[in-house]
Amino acid sequence: MTQEHPITPPPEIVREWQIKIEYCSKRADREAFVAKIFQLGADMELKACCEWADETGWTGAGSVLRRFRRPEPPSLKEQALAALNEIEDKMLGPTIEEKLIRRALEMLPNE
Repeated sequence: MTQEHPITPPPEIVREWQIKIEYCSKRADREAFVAKIFQLGADMELKACCEWADETGWTGAGSVLRRFRRPEPPSLKEQALAALNEIEDKMLGPTIEEKLIRRALEMLPNE
């Protein structure tokens, strides 16, 4: 395999991945491995784009791009508040218990 692009993985890694895929006995394992390969490629491309953006003088562009393309998953607190909002939306109004739960969640630190 020729190195047509700087993000192309080295031939030894390609061979290693081919062998791993061949030895995956379950289809789900093969699919998960292929998904992981795509994720690694996407991460390499994002890294190259962020480095390029920073090198071209766009101050902070790399970190903004990374934050936009790889957002942090919602915290457990955010997930719980969203679930509580869904419950309250289905009801006519929040119950005393739901109000108590909301107050407790809102008092938790944001992590």
